[in-house]
Amino acid sequence: MPISLGELATRFSCELIGDPDITVDDVAPLSNAGSSSLSFLSNSAFKKQLSSTKAAAVILSADDAPDSPTAALVHDNPYACYARIAAFIRPRPMLAAGVHATAVVAETARVANTSHVAANAVIEDRSVIGENSYIGPGAVVGPDCVVGDDCRLNANVTFVRNVATGDRCVFHSGSVVGADGFGNAMTDEGWVSVPQFGGVRIGNDVEVGASTTIDCGAIEDTVIENGVRLDNQIQIGHNVHVGEHTAMASSVAVAGSAHIGKRCLLAGMVGVAGHITICDDVIINGKGMVSKNITEPGGYASNFPVEGVRTWNRRVAIFRRIDKLLARVSKLEKDNK
Repeated sequence: MPISLGELATRFSCELIGDPDITVDDVAPLSNAGSSSLSFLSNSAFKKQLSSTKAAAVILSADDAPDSPTAALVHDNPYACYARIAAFIRPRPMLAAGVHATAVVAETARVANTSHVAANAVIEDRSVIGENSYIGPGAVVGPDCVVGDDCRLNANVTFVRNVATGDRCVFHSGSVVGADGFGNAMTDEGWVSVPQFGGVRIGNDVEVGASTTIDCGAIEDTVIENGVRLDNQIQIGHNVHVGEHTAMASSVAVAGSAHIGKRCLLAGMVGVAGHITICDDVIINGKGMVSKNITEPGGYASNFPVEGVRTWNRRVAIFRRIDKLLARVSKLEKDNK
C-alpha cells in the first residue's frame, strides 16, 4: 500500500527534503530502485550510486543529503531508520491462529489461542506458547519450556528442554537451544559424562541465527540477555552469560562459563575461552582468540592476516628461532653491564 514521504517522516522522526506528497510502496537498493521505491545510503562504499539512483526517495545522513538527486529522508542513523521503515512497508504476512492437524501438542502443554503451530511441530509436556507466536514446520518445543509473546521459531528449530524466552524473539531454522553442554570428566577407564541439569534463559528481542546452538547450563542456567543478536552457526557453551545488546557474527565459539558484557561486538570466527570475563563495550576483530579476562572497553585483535607463502614461511622460521634470539640478547645485555 503506498505511503507518503510526509507520513514516513512524521512516523519515523526524519527530516524530509522534498515533496511530502510523494508516495512509495516498496524498498530497493540504490542501483535498481524504481520510481516508487524507497532506498537508503549508510555506507560510503555505495556513495557513487547515489547520483544515478532512480528511487523516489533516499534515507541518508545530513552530510549526504546535499548530494541526493531525489527526495531525502534525513536521519542520524540511516541504516536503523531504513530497517524500521522497511518492516513497516513490507510487514511479515499474518498467519491464521491455530494448530495444524499434523502438529502434536501434549495434553499438559498450553498454546495461546492467538498463536500458530505449523505442520509437524511438536509441543511437549508442560510447555507454554505465548500470545501471537509462531512455531514453524517441524519445530520441537521440548518439555518445561516457555516461549514468550510475539516470538517466531522457524522451521526445524529445537528447544530441547527447560528453555524460557522473553517476548519478540526470533529463532532461525535449525537452531538448537538447550542441548547438553560439553561436560566430561576423565577417569582411568575413559570419559564420564557430567549430567547437565540447568536450563537456558533468554531475554526480550533476541535473535538467533540458523544452525546456532546454545547449550543448557550444567547446574545453573545459560543466560542470554535482552536484545542480543547471534548470527548463523555460532556455539554458545554451557553456563555462558551474554550481556544485553551484544552481537556475534558467524562461527563465533564461546566456551563454557564465559561471561560476556553488554554491547560487545564479536566478529566472525572469534574464539572465547571458558571461565573468563569480557567487560562491557568490547570489540573483538575477526578470528581473534580471547584467552584471558578483558577488563577495559575498546577494540582487540589477535589474528594474523594472510601473507604470501614465501613471506609467511620466512616469518615462521624467525618465530621458531625466537628463543635462541632472546637468549643471545639476554647474554649481550649481561655482558654489557
